[in-house]
Amino acid sequence: MASITSQISDIQSQLEAVYPKDEAEGLAWWMAEELSGLSRTQLQFGCKDTTFLRNTQEIIAANANLQEIISRLLHFEPIQYIFGHTLWCGLDLKVTPATLIPRPETAELVEKIGRFAQSRKTALLKVERPFQVLDIGTGSGCIAIALKKKHPEWQVTGIDISAEAIEVAKENARRNGVEVEFREANIFHLPFAIAHLPFDVVVSNPPYICNKEKGEMRRNVLDYEPHTALFVPDEDPLLFYRRIAELCAGQQKEVQVFFEINENLSDEIEDLLHSFGFSDVRITRDMYGKPRVAEGCLIAEKKA
Repeated sequence: MASITSQISDIQSQLEAVYPKDEAEGLAWWMAEELSGLSRTQLQFGCKDTTFLRNTQEIIAANANLQEIISRLLHFEPIQYIFGHTLWCGLDLKVTPATLIPRPETAELVEKIGRFAQSRKTALLKVERPFQVLDIGTGSGCIAIALKKKHPEWQVTGIDISAEAIEVAKENARRNGVEVEFREANIFHLPFAIAHLPFDVVVSNPPYICNKEKGEMRRNVLDYEPHTALFVPDEDPLLFYRRIAELCAGQQKEVQVFFEINENLSDEIEDLLHSFGFSDVRITRDMYGKPRVAEGCLIAEKKA
């Protein structure tokens, strides 16, 4: 029986037919973890029991789905969809082809909202209601659930146009032990009365990739992830940001917005927020140095 490391090397060599070496290695270890139920550390260093290791080797080698999984990966199917879940921000999240796969860049939205709330902590103590957050285009519920997990005292709501995505989000809330209100809603057509709800923060990772950019995308995204959550018309790439800004402008209180954005449209999004009266507009770069998060504050005018 081949050792665990040699088995993983064999899987890696097969995957290198279409993936770079580092990515193929990561996928091979991911497969081994899923099939064995052990972490990479346990597989590499954690077990000295030779009988246990032999059993683990046999589990991996004899798994009836091993070659099928390799074949699916060679056709660029995301490993998260193959195994039906992913780890993100300390959460174990179900993902399906109805939802985008959460990415590290999106975690920066969660961090920025947490820092914003901390900076407002003294003011918030004077408010006799929970801090309230609306996540528009919630998908798997990753942002909403991560915020609720870190701040259980907050009231968090997530909305999405996809009924399938909302069901995934609800299941993710249950499996991570938090209570988040998820609603199916189309912000363009349904009478969702956001103007009368006292949200302190509105966050969104909306569709923002222009159709003309499809040729630059990797097949694992283009061929498998939901296009309704990815793409916008070339002639109106800011339509979701504009609609969300309109909805925020209808509120009768101060609201802070956080957007994940297309790196090629940062100037346009900054101008859009200013045009709706947002102040303290900022664009920050992600871990790769690309403009990725836009934020701004809108203070409602008091009506006589």
